[in-house]
Amino acid sequence: MELSDSGTAVNVLAGVLIAAGVLGVILPVVPGLLLSWSGVLLWVLLSDAGTAVKWLVLALATVIAGFGLVVKFLWPGRKLKESGVPTPSLLVGGVLGLIGFFVVPVVGLLLGFLLGIYAMEAARLGIDQAWPSTRRALAAVGLSLLVEFAAALGIAVIWVFGLIAA
Repeated sequence: MELSDSGTAVNVLAGVLIAAGVLGVILPVVPGLLLSWSGVLLWVLLSDAGTAVKWLVLALATVIAGFGLVVKFLWPGRKLKESGVPTPSLLVGGVLGLIGFFVVPVVGLLLGFLLGIYAMEAARLGIDQAWPSTRRALAAVGLSLLVEFAAALGIAVIWVFGLIAA
């Protein structure tokens, strides 16, 4: 397929990067927000005319990506601490999640994190009391994914409006 206009090629490439970023949030193999933001950056830098609208879109995408990254880590972590899951359990969950990321593709991060939380809470509270803490950890992971997904979608929506306006 040959694209006659280099601007069209840049728009398509940027759109593919942004869409891959949104999907990458769900599949933790690729850095979703970074990919979405880089699609906007590519669009601004390689498009034919660098209008003020494009730079405004990049600025908004940068703010959304930064806000999403900060909130993605702070909000679920605070919820876990408030729920009583201690820091050592979170650390072991994080380490096992990192190991799981490399051992089991796609879902290893989540499985390792949850296994680490469950093992630590089972040792601390007993097997029958470990599941509530693990469930709260799962809810925190879901909240983190939801925040990142919302930020990636926000970047995509702003880019589409910028594409229309530019």
